[in-house]
Amino acid sequence: MKRLMPYLWVAAAVLLIAAGAVSCRNSGRRLLTVENDSLAYIIGMNVGHNLLQIDSTLDIDVVCAAIRDVYAGSAKMSMTEARNYYLRQMNYSKYEKFKLYEERFLSDLAKTNRSYVRTRTGVTYRISESGDQQTLASNTRDTLVLRYRLSLQDGTTVESSYERADTLRTALADLVKGLQEPVKMVGAGGHFDAWIPSDLAYGTDGNEELGIAPNSTLFYEVDVLNVRPYRRR
Repeated sequence: MKRLMPYLWVAAAVLLIAAGAVSCRNSGRRLLTVENDSLAYIIGMNVGHNLLQIDSTLDIDVVCAAIRDVYAGSAKMSMTEARNYYLRQMNYSKYEKFKLYEERFLSDLAKTNRSYVRTRTGVTYRISESGDQQTLASNTRDTLVLRYRLSLQDGTTVESSYERADTLRTALADLVKGLQEPVKMVGAGGHFDAWIPSDLAYGTDGNEELGIAPNSTLFYEVDVLNVRPYRRR
């Protein structure tokens, strides 16, 4: 996944400390009696609203305890450790939620559209033309000539050889891993459509050059024009 904007979480933490210093450390003090108290309270309101949007289940007592520790110089972890832990937790949580959504989407597709077949890896495909079954790719060094369209889940076209009026010549091994599965089932002259799970496409890194975000489920429409078996010289 893309990293959060540099130091954004640090800025949020600093703001939280500044805002909470009065309300948490001096919780018994009457608020809004002087200008500084009013300012601190307003900043605290803003931080509170932001925290609700980030995670409404946060324990405020623990948040305040962290603020007190910082002011006392006894924080239980360094800022670097805190940053790494925060990013790791946020990325993991988002990834898990995405995978559940992707799993539901592909599973529902296979159930509601019987023309699609789903493999054990999650690749979900349909073959409209099987092509010449005597020319199936099997060796990772076999050469394929393809015409294809690559789209995102929302239908946005990322890349299309149809629009460029050209073809792709590639070794089987050079295709994204998930695309290799249906390609092996279609011979020269065949066509298939395939949904590729993110883990078998560009994964958590995405592909910035193509404009593919991390954890993107991809849709391929592919014509297999030719298959040339690899031959040792």
